[in-house]
Amino acid sequence: MDFTSLKERALVIRALYDDHERRTYGRRWSTEELTLGLVGDVGDLAKLVQARSGVRAIDDVDAKLGHELADILWSVIVIAERCDVDLASSFAATMDEIEAALTAQP
Repeated sequence: MDFTSLKERALVIRALYDDHERRTYGRRWSTEELTLGLVGDVGDLAKLVQARSGVRAIDDVDAKLGHELADILWSVIVIAERCDVDLASSFAATMDEIEAALTAQP
């Protein structure tokens, strides 16, 4: 799946969450609340990585790791969209900058 397809799918799911949140809470989550959710997901990711290294006991860790990484990617895509960031262009530019810095080193 290319990035455009990933983004479109992420935004369809976000729209479903928007509807659910409006019905349940009377409003959709703010960008700040989405970001707090991302922070929680990153904490869960850290625990799963620890489990893969053998320092935590979590059943079915590989499947859970894939799920958590997908959740994080979804959150990043949604937050970028909410903040009007062209994530594909920003990613490419950032990788170019890092590559240039690393290849310029002796």
